[in-house]
Order: sequence, then structure tokens, then C-alpha cells
Amino acid sequence: ILAERLWNTVILIGAGQIFAIIIGVIFGMFAAWKARTKVDYGALIISLVAWSLPTFWLGIILLFWGSNSGLPIGGMQTPGMSSQPFFVRFGDILRHMFLPTLTYTIVYMGEYMLIMRSSLLDVLSEDYILTAKAKGLNTFQILKDHALKNAMLPLVTVIAINLGFTMAGAVQIETVFSWPGLGGAIYEAVNRRDFPVLQGAFLLIAVGVILANLIADLTYSYLDPRVQTE
Repeated sequence: ILAERLWNTVILIGAGQIFAIIIGVIFGMFAAWKARTKVDYGALIISLVAWSLPTFWLGIILLFWGSNSGLPIGGMQTPGMSSQPFFVRFGDILRHMFLPTLTYTIVYMGEYMLIMRSSLLDVLSEDYILTAKAKGLNTFQILKDHALKNAMLPLVTVIAINLGFTMAGAVQIETVFSWPGLGGAIYEAVNRRDFPVLQGAFLLIAVGVILANLIADLTYSYLDPRVQTE
């Protein structure tokens, strides 16, 4: 049961995390560089609102919007699509993924944007950033070569910690959009009082959190070479 559902959740969470990280990092960097301006204040408001939105409520709102926009609002693929060519089935799955992935992205984008902004503001106040400006480096070079890697360390930690909380959001998203994933299996197992399935699901979540923390530790050594010498 869990093997059938696990990869569906990995695809959904993976896509949502990737988009949330990319958008959060880009907008967080831009807000930090334009600190204490209208751009920064606007980014703060957007990120705080996105972070505070209840997952299930946002999912229901997007579900209503998708039903009026002709987007699929439930399931992973259209019935009878299994006999179609691969690219047709793949495109159908992408259409079904759009709304749940968008929900996931919006919820976590705000948090990543706030953390990236705060971390980058601390880094930009360091002396080596002032030295880089004195050398005549442009904004892109300073952010890419000197500030970004150091500012990413707190974000990597939060992403690893978030994996455990991510599953709670995945349960709500998968339930709202009828996505056949691990979160949906947990919801169904609770209703049936199927304790072996719940135990197996919690074990998978625990293993996922451990692996995420291991990957975070390995990422630290890449982002900050000083970690390798400690």
C-alpha cells in the first residue's frame, strides 16, 4: 500500500519544494538587496501572508478557482489515460499536479523568502562584502560569488527540518485534491483505524527526515568549506 503511494508523494513534494526554494531564494535576495524600500516592504507583506495561510484553506480556494478555469481538481490522472502514449499521459499528470503543487509552493515560499532575506541582510553587512564593492564588482557578482553561499546555510537547515512538517501539509493537500499519495494513505488509515499502515507511514517519514538532515550536513560542507576542516 505504502509503496504504491510513496512515489506519488515524493513527486508532489519534490516539485513543490523546488519551486518554493527557487522563488523564495530569488525574491528573498531581491528584498535584501533593496532593504528598507517599497520593494522590500512589499516582499515582506507577501511572504508573511503566504506563510500564514492555512494549507487546507488555500487548497480549497485554489480548488474552486481551478474548477472554474478548466483545470483538473482531483486525482493524479484522467480515467482511461493509461492506454494513451507516454507524452500524453505525462502531460495529463502535469495538469493534475498544477493545483496541489501551486498550493504547496505558496505555503512554503513565504517562509523561505523571509529566512533568505534575513540571512542575506546579515551577510551583506560583513566586511568582505564591503571589500567586494570596493573592488568594483557588480551586484550580480557580489551576490553570486560572495553572499549567496553563506546566506544559504540557515535556509538549508530549515528545509531539512521542514521535511517532517511537510508531511502534515501533504496530508491536507492530498486530501483536498484527492491525490493518491502517502498523505492520502495516512488519512484513509486513520479513518479505518488501520494501525499497521500508520506505523509504516510514520517509519517512512522518520527515515525521510533522517536522510534530509544527512543531505543538509553534506550540503554545508559544499556551501562553506570551513565545515570540512572542523
